[in-house]
Amino acid sequence: MGKAVSRWLGRSLVLGTLLWGSPLSGFIPVPVAWAQSGVDETTSIQVYERVSPAVVAIETEDGGGSGSIVDANGLILTNAHVVGSSPVVQVRLADGRRFQGEVVGYGDNRLDLAAVRLRNGPNNLPTVTIAPPNSIRVGQSAFAIGSPFGLQGTLTVGIVSRIDSERNLIQTDAAINPGNSGGPLLNSNGQLIGVNTSIFTTSSSGGSVGIGFAIPVDAVQSFLAAVRSGQATTTNSVARTDQEPVTIAIGGPTIQGRLAEGSNVLPDGSYYNAYSFEGQAGQRITIDMISNEVDPFLILIGPDENGLFLQDDDSGGNYNARLSLQLPSRGTYTIVANAYAEGEVGRYQLRLTEVGGGTISSAPHGVILREQGRLGPGNPTLQDGSYFQEFNFQGRAGQRVRLRLASGSFDTYLLLLDQEGNTLAENDDTGPSTTNSELTVTLPQDGQYRVIVNAYNQGEQGEFLLVVD
Repeated sequence: MGKAVSRWLGRSLVLGTLLWGSPLSGFIPVPVAWAQSGVDETTSIQVYERVSPAVVAIETEDGGGSGSIVDANGLILTNAHVVGSSPVVQVRLADGRRFQGEVVGYGDNRLDLAAVRLRNGPNNLPTVTIAPPNSIRVGQSAFAIGSPFGLQGTLTVGIVSRIDSERNLIQTDAAINPGNSGGPLLNSNGQLIGVNTSIFTTSSSGGSVGIGFAIPVDAVQSFLAAVRSGQATTTNSVARTDQEPVTIAIGGPTIQGRLAEGSNVLPDGSYYNAYSFEGQAGQRITIDMISNEVDPFLILIGPDENGLFLQDDDSGGNYNARLSLQLPSRGTYTIVANAYAEGEVGRYQLRLTEVGGGTISSAPHGVILREQGRLGPGNPTLQDGSYFQEFNFQGRAGQRVRLRLASGSFDTYLLLLDQEGNTLAENDDTGPSTTNSELTVTLPQDGQYRVIVNAYNQGEQGEFLLVVD
C-alpha cells in the first residue's frame, strides 16, 4: 500500500465527519448522520409513550404553542411569549380534553418562561419528570414533543448540538417549528432537559433549519421554585416579535441600525435584528458590527440543515464584533445583529464585505479557484496534528479539472472530496524531487467539491498557492 493511500485511510475518518465546508477554528463540526442514527427506534418509542400524555397544546387569541404538565394537579410549564398578555388561555390535553388555564407566573429578567394552572381540572394528570441540574452534555440525544403548525403530539429527534453557557441556552438540531415553543426538550430517559423557546430560520414560512434553542433545566427549576412559593412575577417582560430578516448585499452600503423595544428578543432578554444575504460557495467575507452604545454580538446562520452557526463577541476590538470566513455553500445566510446583555439599546453599524473574491465567476482565464494563503496556528488540525484548510468549487459531470498545490515552506498534501465527503483523489508529492502536489480528475457529477490543503507532517506551516483549473 502506497504512502499516500495508507495515510489517507486514517485521515478520512476525521474529514468524513466534518460539516460541509466548515474550516473555522472555534466551530465544532458534528457528524449529523451519525448522531441521528445513534438513537434506536426502541428509545424513541419509549420516550414518546412515556412523555407525550403530559404534553399539552396552549391556545390564545394571538396564537399558541405547547407546554409540559409538571404537577399532577395541573401546573403547566411553557414560554412567556406563548401566553403573551393573556391572563387566561385554553389548554388541550393529549387525550383531547380542554380546560381553561390561568397564567400564574412569568420568568424574571426577560426569561422566556411562564406557568399556567388549570381551572377545575383533574388532579391525577400525567407529568413530565425534570432532569437533574448540570446533566446536559453536547452530543447526547434530544427529543422534542409539541404541536408544530397545530399538529399536536409530534415527536422530532436530534442531538444537543451546543451548550451556550454565556447565554444560558441549549442549541439542538431536533426540528423545532412554530407551535413547538413551550414544549419539552427531553433526554433518552424521557426527562425534561429544557423548554423549547426559539429557532433561527431563513424562510418566511418559519420552518426549522436545524438550529433550535431551549432554556436549560437549571433556569427551569429556579423558575418553578418561585412559582410554587408564590414569588414569581406576574408581569410578562418578554416581547412577542416576529420580524422578517432585512435583505442586504455583500459589498453594499453600511447598515445604520438600532436595537430597541421594537427589535426581536432572544430568550436571554437581549435584543437583535436579523439580516439575510445571498452567498456563493468559496466567497470570503467579513461581517463587522460596530457600536459605542451597545456591546455588539454577531451570529451567522448557514443556509441549510448542516447547522453552520458561528458567533463572536469582541473580535473587532473595543467590544466590537467581527466574523471572517469562507462561505461553505451557495444559499441564503442570516446575520443576527445582537447586543451582548439583556435590555441593551442603542445604535450600531453593520458592514458585510467580500475579501479578495474567490468565486468561480470572478476567476480569470479559465481558472476555477486560485487561493494564496498560509497554514499555521489558527487553522484546524487533523488527529495527527497537521494543519489544514478547506476550499470549495462548483463542478459538473464529466468536467476534467487539474489541482495544483505548491509551497516552499512545508511538504504539501492535497485531497479532493465530493460533497458527501467521499475521497475522489489524493496526492503527496508529484515526483521524487518535489514536495508539491498535483491531481487531475474527471468529475463524476454536478455539484460542489471540497479541496483539502494539508501539511504532510505535524506542525508544518507556511505559505501556499492552490490553483484549480
